[in-house]
Amino acid sequence: MKLNYYLIILFSFVLIDLSTELRILFDHFTFNSLYFAIGKHPLAFFILFSYPYLYKKIK
Repeated sequence: MKLNYYLIILFSFVLIDLSTELRILFDHFTFNSLYFAIGKHPLAFFILFSYPYLYKKIK
């Protein structure tokens, strides 16, 4: 199986960018914290939600 390094690097950058927001969401989830996390990092959440589509298109 061939690894796609572009997707791995992209996903790791998204997780690094969202690390503090995800930690807050996992500790104390509220819809208000989710709203502000998405509002603060819209591109990172868009890439995170579109990752399965990107994986299927590149593969």
